[in-house]
Amino acid sequence: MSETHVTVIGNVATEVSYGETSGGVPMANFRLGCTERRYDRQRECWVDGETQWVAVTAWRALAVNLIGSLSKGDPVLVSGRLRVREWTEGEVKRSRAEIDARSVGHDLTRGTTAFRWAAGVRGQPPGGAGPAGAEGGGEAVPGWIVSAVEARRGSGAPPAAVAAPVVRALPPGGRPAAGESGEVSGAERGGGAEDALT
Repeated sequence: MSETHVTVIGNVATEVSYGETSGGVPMANFRLGCTERRYDRQRECWVDGETQWVAVTAWRALAVNLIGSLSKGDPVLVSGRLRVREWTEGEVKRSRAEIDARSVGHDLTRGTTAFRWAAGVRGQPPGGAGPAGAEGGGEAVPGWIVSAVEARRGSGAPPAAVAAPVVRALPPGGRPAAGESGEVSGAERGGGAEDALT
């Protein structure tokens, strides 16, 4: 049987609830609200459209990490397996969309966040710390990321926040002048690629 995998952008609509199965497997749930945004040409402004509601369920290490990471109202991206549950209440048929989450992250188009390694995650650099009870089973972290984090820790550089990139405003339809790519180099940011990893 084939599975339908989706990635949905929305806002956390409820507090994350946490529990464990009878076998001791961590599980977390929350409701996701996805509101369509469209441009109203008559009013010349962006307006909210219809809101779709999706139930999100996470298991094991992802469930544990959600508790310390998400709050009601947070903008997030959720990726996982889509299921539609159907049932009957009296003579009324009802249905609900659910996502069995594989990955959940903050939507960085709307804000910033800071990453912390969870304890026991496969591929975690030595010395990483995270919430107690987090288990392995996540994706392996690529070697170049582990090397960059270890190099940064070895240099003695403090894990302070990276300075915000310089944003150059351009007029509508404008292009950067010759020699200006519009991108900020590592030197202008105040560091190299490793800065993005702390």
